[in-house]
Amino acid sequence: MADAERSLGNFQTLWTELSALSFEAIERAGGYATVIRFRLHNRSVCRGDVLVVLEDSVIRFHGMITSIEEGGWAVASDRRSSTIPAGVH
Repeated sequence: MADAERSLGNFQTLWTELSALSFEAIERAGGYATVIRFRLHNRSVCRGDVLVVLEDSVIRFHGMITSIEEGGWAVASDRRSSTIPAGVH
């Protein structure tokens, strides 16, 4: 389904553990990654869906997926509350 067809609802949330997330920080603030590029394994995820990164029961990143690149990579941003360390993981 094209992104335009999903623009009025039915967005989904993608959950992952921080220890299982392979990512690189594209933008940083205060030592935390606020925009990340990560490997996307679920092909049903689309722009506008939400990525939630947990460490045990603590939400460390909660942001919207802003782009999906060919080759299986996606970009998500959480400029307000991210507490995942910046760098490549």
